[in-house]
Amino acid sequence: MTGALAPIKPLTALDRCDRCGAQAYIRATLPVGGELLFCAHHGRQHVTVLRDKGAEIQDESARLSESPASAPDGER
Repeated sequence: MTGALAPIKPLTALDRCDRCGAQAYIRATLPVGGELLFCAHHGRQHVTVLRDKGAEIQDESARLSESPASAPDGER
């Protein structure tokens, strides 16, 4: 084992919050193995405790405030 971290895969629309089923924007990778997925709302509720317990947090909730890319002319 090299000790290198596996590349982080981005969250997609298929990833769902383990708490409510909404689209997940936060992944908590637990130190004992496994992961938990959360929507932004539930992630904010749990991320501090999970981080304190050693979980690695992947937070993509900033995507919620991004503007969608505009369609090229003629494709609207």
